[in-house]
Amino acid sequence: MEAIPPVPPRILIVDDDDSVRDVISVLLREEGYNCVVASGAEMALDIAGQEETPLVISDMKMPGKDGLWLLEQLRERYPDTSVIMLTGYGDTESAVDCLRRGAVDYLLKPPKLTDLIRAIERALAKRRIELARKRYQKKLERKVRDRTTELRNALRDIANTYQSTLLALVAALDAREHETSDHSQRVVRYTSAIAERMGIKGPELEEIGRGALLHDIGKIGVPDAVLLKPGKLTPEEWQEMRKHPDIGFQMIQNIPFLATPAQIVLSHQERWDGQGYPRNLRGQEIHIGARIFAVADTLDAMTSDRPYRKGTTFANAIAEITRCAGTQFDREVVRAFLDIGEQALIKIKEDMHNRKLTLVQAEAQAQEAEATLARLSDDLDDMDQTIPGPGGPPSSPGPTPRAAPTPAAPVSSPAVAATTATPRPEQPVVLSVLAGGRQGNSRD
Repeated sequence: MEAIPPVPPRILIVDDDDSVRDVISVLLREEGYNCVVASGAEMALDIAGQEETPLVISDMKMPGKDGLWLLEQLRERYPDTSVIMLTGYGDTESAVDCLRRGAVDYLLKPPKLTDLIRAIERALAKRRIELARKRYQKKLERKVRDRTTELRNALRDIANTYQSTLLALVAALDAREHETSDHSQRVVRYTSAIAERMGIKGPELEEIGRGALLHDIGKIGVPDAVLLKPGKLTPEEWQEMRKHPDIGFQMIQNIPFLATPAQIVLSHQERWDGQGYPRNLRGQEIHIGARIFAVADTLDAMTSDRPYRKGTTFANAIAEITRCAGTQFDREVVRAFLDIGEQALIKIKEDMHNRKLTLVQAEAQAQEAEATLARLSDDLDDMDQTIPGPGGPPSSPGPTPRAAPTPAAPVSSPAVAATTATPRPEQPVVLSVLAGGRQGNSRD
């Protein structure tokens, strides 16, 4: 099979002199180029827009719109088109001006055929290189976008995995303390609300939220005899309990994305007046996240029910926190806390409670649906075994003329009733992790 010869490139020749146009076009056609001609700049612009034109050879001086105007229009509308300028005036300033405006070459009229052919070959080669570069750049940009999307998705997956790991740690602590409330999650919501009111946002807000979530993670290292003791702690037991901020800090300080939360875990029992523990920090020495958490934790501890007492009202808790501003709590944090308002704080707790109920109900519905499906499967298996199929025992021999067929007895079973009366449930199984913490007792 013969190879198809390449299509010769299209060259537009622009000159108001008919003889110059004709001579150049004839010579270039003999060299194998596909030539079209135009007598003016505006006509040339229209022709260039009708079909792809890799190269334009234009006179510089023409009546009406000149060659420089055509050059600028071509560079603006068709930047992939190369332009060679021709002129009868051989001044250096004109040549520099043409090249500065985007022409690939500058020749004197009448050009020698060899010079013209070399200029055309240089222009077309430069155009091919430029087009190849643009294609490579677009391909590279597309690949970068794809990789960026993949990286963003991977980072999001890692962040979700980190968050799931943190929730699992908190759930493990709650299980050990036999805590059934969602204290840790509520404290995170209260802490985030106060921090946002103080103008904290973005990564800093997320880090403060993680610190609030993990505040009691160090209690994993507290002995059961101390942590789970129902009565009052002895001074020695108090010393053990007071170690939990430092234990929690040691657990997570070497995890890079938990560096800031580790500081909050270490400082969450410090007081504004320096009477807290474990380092007796005072005022601004305490991390801002820990100062915010202290108010949020106190609010939840006072308004939550405990086995040994009932929770107080939000109004009483707010009044007590206000009273302790400047001693136990940072005044600026308390001011932001008060700006939120009692009703908004109550709504946060109600939303958490409703969410918990919704998850529990969804889980119960999913378990009920699974049980129903299991019963239906068992009943259908029983029906397959008791109802004879086409391959059952044959009927008695001999015809029974004029005898009415005996109707089959209706099959009644719970499976049939369930199938006809109740559509097959399709709720997904929901696994809920309700994180909480033990707070507000004699150990805090």
